[in-house]
Amino acid sequence: MTTYIALLRGVNVGGNNKIDMKRLKAEFESRGFANVMTYINSGNVIFDSDTQDLSEIKSVCEAVISERFGLTIAVNIISAADLLDAVSHTPDWWRADKDFTHNAIFVIPPMTAEEACAAVGEVNPENERIACHGRVIFWSASLKTYSRTRWSKVVGNKAVYNAITIRNANTTVKLAELINMRKVKGG
Repeated sequence: MTTYIALLRGVNVGGNNKIDMKRLKAEFESRGFANVMTYINSGNVIFDSDTQDLSEIKSVCEAVISERFGLTIAVNIISAADLLDAVSHTPDWWRADKDFTHNAIFVIPPMTAEEACAAVGEVNPENERIACHGRVIFWSASLKTYSRTRWSKVVGNKAVYNAITIRNANTTVKLAELINMRKVKGG
């Protein structure tokens, strides 16, 4: 079995797209996923599957959400190995400056991280920094000049905005820790 993380896009934000995480866990289990756990209310599900095809897993997860919750939610599936690899390659500046906000932008296939960055455009390093590893874009932005950053305006670029899901640095690191704890426990 392989461990995966399903990152649901835009759930339980501002009272919209409400999904109960306990119920979501049960629904994942009913579809044959094993060792299912959720982390916080923003749609992070860690689970095991014998299926190796990410697009097949994504389809199952999106069907569960549509059928059981009546929502059309994009889901990004990343293997635990790929998440751990990305987190092990974070740039030195990511999470370093308390006057910056730090996020991991997970790119939903078929878009690539490189395509997303090209579509958003070149950043001004005085305001923000980006680095890519696999399908993850590490982004840090100055709190003082946040409104001047390219990535803070990504909502206006629907092609990119609809192909990403964002987690803050704390959530991203915690997901990696949870995966490592599962490995230690043999799960």
